[in-house]
Parts: sequence; structure tokens; C-alpha cells
Amino acid sequence: MRREFPVVIDWQPDKKSSVPIYRQIVKYVCDKVASGQWQIGTRLPSQRDLAKMFHVNRSTISTAIDELTSYGIISGKHGAGTQIISNTWSLMLPTALNWKKYISAGYFQENTRRIQQINHWEFAPKITRLGTGELDPRLFPKKMWSEIMQKLSTEITSLGYAEPLGLLELRTAIAKHMQKLGINVGVKNILITSGALQALQLIASCLLEDGSTVFTEAPSYLKSLQTFQSMGLNLDGIPMDRDGMEYWRIEKRLKDKESVLYTIPTNHNPTGTTMSDFRRHELMEFCIQNRLPIIEDGVYQELCFDEQPTALKAMDKNGMVMYLGSASKALAPGLRIGWVIASEPVIQRLGDTKMQMDYGASSLSQLVFAEFLNSGLYDEYLINLKKELKKRRDNALKVLEDNFQGIATWNQPIGGFYIWLTFKNDIEAEDLFEKALNEGILLNTGDIYDFKKNRSIRLSFAYTTCDEFSMAMGKLRMLI
Repeated sequence: MRREFPVVIDWQPDKKSSVPIYRQIVKYVCDKVASGQWQIGTRLPSQRDLAKMFHVNRSTISTAIDELTSYGIISGKHGAGTQIISNTWSLMLPTALNWKKYISAGYFQENTRRIQQINHWEFAPKITRLGTGELDPRLFPKKMWSEIMQKLSTEITSLGYAEPLGLLELRTAIAKHMQKLGINVGVKNILITSGALQALQLIASCLLEDGSTVFTEAPSYLKSLQTFQSMGLNLDGIPMDRDGMEYWRIEKRLKDKESVLYTIPTNHNPTGTTMSDFRRHELMEFCIQNRLPIIEDGVYQELCFDEQPTALKAMDKNGMVMYLGSASKALAPGLRIGWVIASEPVIQRLGDTKMQMDYGASSLSQLVFAEFLNSGLYDEYLINLKKELKKRRDNALKVLEDNFQGIATWNQPIGGFYIWLTFKNDIEAEDLFEKALNEGILLNTGDIYDFKKNRSIRLSFAYTTCDEFSMAMGKLRMLI
């Protein structure tokens, strides 16, 4: 049976109101039930958690719970928490259609409770996002953007649908850009997608049959998604060492069912590890011998601060690798521009499916990114961006050295966004998440990426300034 998580609450009582706070809470719950938003079986957070959320005493929550219980709206059972229940009073409310059975009937699985929390709190005001997978908005190239938009404003005469594979102008620009990474492809081998995540959804939905196995690093960004699991695919986590995925562990797990390997070999998410050159060559040889296709997630490939390793796709002589790229990490996630590089039959299949989904990525976004690439502004921007990210990484490593020596271990990434910090045995990342949140610090705990319990957190130095990172980590150290 699927576990029911407590409902997410983003409301706060008005402490300046003449209406007692417990009465405000009672009205809030009643309104949610009356509107049909909270159906029978909806779980509420614990009284302790509610008190923290609303910044009130437990006694206030207890009074509100007692009144709601007397109305017959809620009921608390030991071990099951407080739930909305069926009763005569609730049937008298002007309820909407019961959507609960429809919500639970869809094939796409919901996010875990922790990921839902993170997605919610990322947009809260005055929150310090220490683990977010996004660039600091203050690094956005406003001047370059203004130049490009002014140029396009005089050239665009319409914004119709693009070709099934994406604007030819953008695919041509991407093919030229990929040559700098050693990847030589034609425009027929490129599909423009609405972000790299859509590329994964397309692959999962139309290239892999139900029951197929997706091998990936453990931990892995893929574990934080429900895309593959929702399609009836099995994720199998393969351990990593300092050189990357221990690919030889896959051999005994290969079965008759179709399999595919998903990897982020460069600036891995969430660990920041970059696969060594000799491991890349060994992995490619292993996959060729076992006819195991590779999905190479290269969204962080061009964010190496110094020497850039060779992409797996650049080594691919047999059409084994599907390469994913994106404008989201280096430039702007809101553009929603990504791309897949693969053999022509695969691209045609993915392109046909994409047309059924959304009839193509945004034409305006495609034109903007094409102009960034063709004008040379993107390369200029990348140079400055990597300098800033390297400065932030160096600061982050110094902060960890000064504050977390002896209580945790961490890696030193060669680029990207992330540092993977693992606490020693007496510190639980799960407990730290709640305490940090109360202090206005949002963490990405390692459990959402791993196949087993861990004591890790994903730290990002890309979203906060050096001073903001230092202050937040200082608070974290005090909490510990």
C-alpha cells in the first residue's frame, strides 16, 4: 500500500488579527475540507510540526485540534496521525467533486515527501538555498540578453511552429558548438527538447519497454525523479569510486530484458565526481561488448573550470551513446531548451513522440539560444561564468575546511555546481534538514538521490554568493 504523506501547508495565521489564532486554524481546515481540496483520508502534519509551521505554542494547536475533532472533521489514531474523516458534518459542507481517486489513478508517480518539501520551500522568501541545482539569478547576463532581444525584435516576423526536430538554425548552431567538445554530428542527429528532463521522459516513454533496467550511479540525480519508475522501468544503482561508476558490477545484473546505462560522467549530480579518462574508455568498451546503450547526461560538461575531459559521445564510433545537453545549467533554466544527440532513427522516433506531446519547444526560446551561440556571446559568457563558479567553489572548500573538519568528509569537484558532504556516524542529515529549515536554510539531503540510507547532503556553491554560503554553513555548524 502506498504511504500517505502529510499535506503541504503554505498558510500562516494572522497574529495581528483580533480573531484568536486557534480559531483561524479551525477556519482554515474547515475551508480546505469544504472546498474539496482536502479529501477524506488527507493526513495533517503532527501537532509538533504544525506548531513549528505556524510559530505558535503546542497548546494553541491542541485547542484547534480538539475543536475540529468535536466537529467530527478530523480523527487521530495512534501511529496513523491526524486525518480528515468521513462524517455527517462534512457531508453537509458544499463540497466539490472528489478528485482523490483520479489523482491516485494516474500512472505518473508523485514525488517523495522530501522532494515535495524542497520544491515548495525553494520559492519561499528569505530562504537560503544551499543545495539547489540552479545558477544564482544574479549571474544572469542582462546586458547580453538585452543585445540579443533588441536584435531579434527587428528580425522576427512571426512565431509559428518549428520543424519537428527543432529550428534548423538552432540545430546547426548546436552542431557547431558540440564540435568544441569533440562531438561531430549533423543536424539530423539533433532533437531540440523542452529541457534535458523532457529528453529523459521521451527516452523512457518510447525507447524502453516495461520492465527494462536502467543502470545508473549510486547516488544519482535519476533517483530523485519518478520519470523512469512511472514508466515501469527498474532503476539499479551501481556504486562509485573516485574514478566514477564501477561498471564491472553491471555484468552479473544483465538479464534478458532490455537495459540501458544512464550516467553523468562529468561534474556528476549530486556528488560532483568526474569520471577519469581511463574509466571512460573502459566503460565504453564494456558497453560495446555487452551491447548496452548509454544515455550520457552532459548538462554540466562545459562547466569544467580548467581541463575538460572527453565526452563519452566523442568516443562513440558505434552509435551507442545518446547525449543530452541543455541551456538550463549554464545560461537560463527558464528558456527550457535542451537537446538530444543520437543516431538518426532514434532522433526521428523521439521527434515524432515530442510532436505528440507539445508540438515543439518554444520558437522564441530557440531563436534566443541560437543567437547566443551564433553571436559568440555564449562562449564569452561561459568564460566569465566559470571564473565566478571557481571562486565560489574555492570559498566553499575553505569554509568546509574551517568548520567541518573532523565531523564530515567531502570531495573537491573540478567544475559544475556540487560538493557531496558526508557526515560521520553521530550526525543524521534527516534531523539536520528540519533544524536548518527552521533557521531559514534549505538543504538537499542525500537520501533523495541514493538507493540506501546515507548521512550526506548535496551542497551547491552556484546559487549563493561566497558570503551567503559562509554565513549559512556557519549556522549549520552551530546547529550541529
